[in-house]
Amino acid sequence: MSGVESGLSEEMINLTRGPSGLGFNIVGGTDQPYLPNDNGIYVSRIKENGAAAVDGRLQEGDKILAINGRDLKDLQHQEAVDFFRNAGNDVSLKVQHRLQPQNGSVGHRGDGEPGGIPLAAILVPGLALAVAAAWLFLRYRQRM
Repeated sequence: MSGVESGLSEEMINLTRGPSGLGFNIVGGTDQPYLPNDNGIYVSRIKENGAAAVDGRLQEGDKILAINGRDLKDLQHQEAVDFFRNAGNDVSLKVQHRLQPQNGSVGHRGDGEPGGIPLAAILVPGLALAVAAAWLFLRYRQRM
């Protein structure tokens, strides 16, 4: 695999385990894939004030490719968790980041839908109109 794929970048991140561990949670694995057709291990949450948050480079949604040089491909979720728990105090992570759009344009929002109008932008005004129409109808009916 090359260092950079379309929309992706790789980085080595070194963390020192703190009181709350490495300071992040993971999802994924062969037994519980996070994304369809991808058994990789992903960062699901960065813990506030944890080692990862203090470092600032690891982000939610990043794919962890390796820990201390050990490839995380084709592992079950618990196997990956065990690798992190037994990695020692100084941990080296090979991470794949998704690149963010630079001009603020709509990019991947993490919900699986590319671009377009958010559903809430349609539903909220529609619901407001329906409530106003029902209120006017009931008021008009009372006057009859």
